[in-house]
Amino acid sequence: MKKTIRDFDLTDKKVIIRCDFNVPIKDGEIVDDNRIVQSLLTINYAIDQGARVILMSHLGRIKEEEDKAKNSLEVIVPRLSNYLGTDVKFSHATRGPELENLINSLGQGDVLLMENTRFEDVPGKKESGNDEELGAYWASLGDIFINDAFGTAHRAHASNVGIASHLPSGLGFLVEKEVNALSVLVDPVHPFVVILGGSKVSDKIGVIENLVKKADKILIGGGMAYTFLKAKGINIGKSILDEENIGFCQKVLSEYPDKIVLPVDNLVTEEYSNDVPYHTCDVENIGENEMGLDIGEKTVELFSSILDTAKIVFWNGPLGVYEFSNFTKGTERLLDKLVNINATTILGGGDIVAASAELGYKDKVTHASTGGGVTLEFMEGKELPGVVSISDK
Repeated sequence: MKKTIRDFDLTDKKVIIRCDFNVPIKDGEIVDDNRIVQSLLTINYAIDQGARVILMSHLGRIKEEEDKAKNSLEVIVPRLSNYLGTDVKFSHATRGPELENLINSLGQGDVLLMENTRFEDVPGKKESGNDEELGAYWASLGDIFINDAFGTAHRAHASNVGIASHLPSGLGFLVEKEVNALSVLVDPVHPFVVILGGSKVSDKIGVIENLVKKADKILIGGGMAYTFLKAKGINIGKSILDEENIGFCQKVLSEYPDKIVLPVDNLVTEEYSNDVPYHTCDVENIGENEMGLDIGEKTVELFSSILDTAKIVFWNGPLGVYEFSNFTKGTERLLDKLVNINATTILGGGDIVAASAELGYKDKVTHASTGGGVTLEFMEGKELPGVVSISDK
């Protein structure tokens, strides 16, 4: 079991908290501040305990010097200051006298946000490459390290694994919550039902290989369903196809014929658009010039009947093109079903969480993961370096 922020006396300690402030920015404005909000519990706890708080995060991808101008974390400061009710200080430097002097000037309960950790990726990818010298330097700035950035827990970076290698460390409340919620899927109670959507089979191969051994049923929708249907010899018209993985789908269908459940009908159209006519047909009747963009009513009923039996449900990926209003119905109907069954219900990050928030269901499930790729890697059975590196109790 890993230590958490509760296991430390934070009073007058310099506490480095790795947050995930990688929020969407448009025209210099924050579009969605959910990740900031999710970090507040840990930051406020450190403030209340009298810590001198040093916050680190990345924002966007920094591949060249020009990327820095549009990815400065300074845009976070006003919103964070407002939420915390205190003036958050900001260091434009990621190392050196400016940063060190600001840290040394912090009093109990003060908060400093350091510039984007990925600024250290130019040159040399020191942050994302977990440069030993950089991790040691950042660790020298604090007394205790707390990792509260679940979104990067599957990456070994200087700002998580690097710092944790040199300081007493613990998990923040957000990462602790994520790990505890997802851990019920390691050895799940049964019946265990998985719903997988999204566009490509290639994105989910590891997840399918791991979960098909544990799950009682895997319900497959979204664009990836058409590669499975093609693998069964069904004509899918112009529907999205992950041709390289037809063989993988055939293998899974052959080895687990009673576990994989595919759509029986779908909404089809002749163009990838929300503004053209569409109709419902059985999957065997997709026309040569048609593409499937959502599951149909029969599939909703089929999937719903299986969900009625479930004790745990894990869902990753929408079942249709939820960005188009005409093709959200399958996802919406199944979300409505999900929140009305007697089961532990977990949404696995990314687009399905965004869809559930947009459709009003996010707060009605047991857990909606803040992770995207990290959640999938956890579901593949992989270790998370940002968690493994934390001190054991």
